[in-house]
Amino acid sequence: MSGADNLYSQWVGWAKIILPLGAIGLLSTLFLLARSPQVSTDIPLAQAVELARDQQLTAPEFSGITDSGAIVVISARNARPSAERPDAADVADLRMRMTNPDGGTLEVTGVTGELDGRARTARFSGLVRMITSSGYVMETSGMTVTLDAGTAVSDGLLEIRAPFGRLTAGQVTFQADGSNTGQQMLFTNGVRLIYTPQD
Repeated sequence: MSGADNLYSQWVGWAKIILPLGAIGLLSTLFLLARSPQVSTDIPLAQAVELARDQQLTAPEFSGITDSGAIVVISARNARPSAERPDAADVADLRMRMTNPDGGTLEVTGVTGELDGRARTARFSGLVRMITSSGYVMETSGMTVTLDAGTAVSDGLLEIRAPFGRLTAGQVTFQADGSNTGQQMLFTNGVRLIYTPQD
């Protein structure tokens, strides 16, 4: 019995030495065979300089309330500081939704635009599309929204699809009305209407 105990004790003693050495050998093999990453994580110096110079916000969103109580939400794909004016930002895919106190809405989208913090205006450029909850769809080349007053004024000729037909006009002015009488639209500068009778 003592011989068996002696053999077991010797085996345990050798295991205490061999097993840790084997573990160290396995770990060293893993480090030796490890491969370096195939894709470099270094950023080229020119790109780093450009990133530092070119600040940008992705998917910004701004909201507020006009003097007449309309809720305005403005969003864009991206925005970056204007090179010409420190209080302005140039934006891409500018969008605005104005919800009047009576529930009526005006949605405006533009290819590009500018947000002016000091003047509190949003300038839509390129092809600008306006859609109202009352069924008007309009397209023009530009529009300026005064955020405090809740007014939107277009520039250039407008093509308008209305529930009762088609219109063309030189300008349209939207005014959010706080008296719950609905959104006011004023078409000016040569309005032409093609009336389509409803069935």
